[in-house]
Amino acid sequence: VQLQASGGGLVQAGGSLRLSCAASGRTLYSYGMGWFRQVPGKEREFVSAIAWMGGSTYYADSVKGRFTISRDNAKNTVYLQMNSLKPEDTAIYYCAAKRYSGSYDYTGSYGYWGQGTQVTVSS
Repeated sequence: VQLQASGGGLVQAGGSLRLSCAASGRTLYSYGMGWFRQVPGKEREFVSAIAWMGGSTYYADSVKGRFTISRDNAKNTVYLQMNSLKPEDTAIYYCAAKRYSGSYDYTGSYGYWGQGTQVTVSS
């Protein structure tokens, strides 16, 4: 599975962005999908995930109520709608795919990663 993240950019605090993660190579239907973010000098942290059936979603406490994850299996794409952005949301955002068991919020559960897209929120 090859993943391509896009949609990042520069936005003012309180603004919105929608990230997309397009997959090629295999259908995403049977994969759980996650979004993680990383700032220089810190570990990659969990942001959100969605189960392969799309029925269960998971969020980090820091983004709950502001971010929404969704997936369109027909388009082989996962989205992360980010509203009410804060400067502390500034990071490189990565999408990832997991095929088997493992916690959705653990980087080691994911076998496939996209290249990342930069999100910068100015105050």
